Amino acid sequence: MSDGTPSSVSNVTARHPLRIGDPAPDFQARTSQGEMRLADFRGKWLLFFSHPADFTPVCTSEFMALAREYPRFEAMGCALMGLSVDSLYSHLAWLEAIRTRFGVEVPFPVVEDPSMAVGHAYGMLSADAHDSATVRATYFIDPTGIVRAIIWYPMSVGRSVEELLRLLAALQRSADGDVMTPEGWRPGDDVLGPVPMTQAQMRDSDASGCWFYPTRPDHPPPRG
Repeated sequence: MSDGTPSSVSNVTARHPLRIGDPAPDFQARTSQGEMRLADFRGKWLLFFSHPADFTPVCTSEFMALAREYPRFEAMGCALMGLSVDSLYSHLAWLEAIRTRFGVEVPFPVVEDPSMAVGHAYGMLSADAHDSATVRATYFIDPTGIVRAIIWYPMSVGRSVEELLRLLAALQRSADGDVMTPEGWRPGDDVLGPVPMTQAQMRDSDASGCWFYPTRPDHPPPRG
C-alpha cells in the first residue's frame, strides 16, 4: 500500500490442518518481492515453507542454504516461497543483513503474516495460538495447486535442503502414477512398478522374481 501500512492477508480461510491431496489455500499478501498470490505459482511446483521468526540462527542457516541451491530448484521447475509472522520491514532488513554479512542474495519471496491468517489457514498453528512458536512447516504444492507432501520440524532443528531436493525429484517422478520410488531414491536409481492385483498377474510378474517388490531400472519420460 502506498501509505506504508501493512497490507492484510486476504482470500484465505481457516480450516483443518492440511493433508496430502488437499488443495493449497489461496491467499494474497505482501512479500519481499511485492504483492503476490499463491495462485501466481500455478503451472509450476512450489516449495512453501514457514519459519518462526526473522533474525534467528536456524532460520538464517536455512535461508542461506536455500538461496545457494535455488538454481537447482529452478532447474526442476520449482519455485520457493517463505513465510513468517514478522512484518515486511523485518523481512527486508533480515534479507539485507544476510546479503551484507554473508554475501548471500535470497532470490525468493518471503510473505508477511502478522495476523497469522495464513499460518492458521494451513494448520501450522492451533486455533487458539497467540504466537508463531510452533511454526516450521514445509509444503510441496504441485502445478495444479494440490499439496503433495508435508514435512514438520521443531524450532531447534534445521531442514535438510538436500532432502527437500530429493523429495521434490521423487514427487515429480512418481506424479503420473506409473512408478513408485523406494527408500532413499534419487534420479537414476531403480524404481518400483505396480504391484500385481490378481493371482494371474502375480504369476506373470517378472519383477526380479519377487512380486511384492517389483524393482526395475528407471526410464523416465522426457520432461516436456
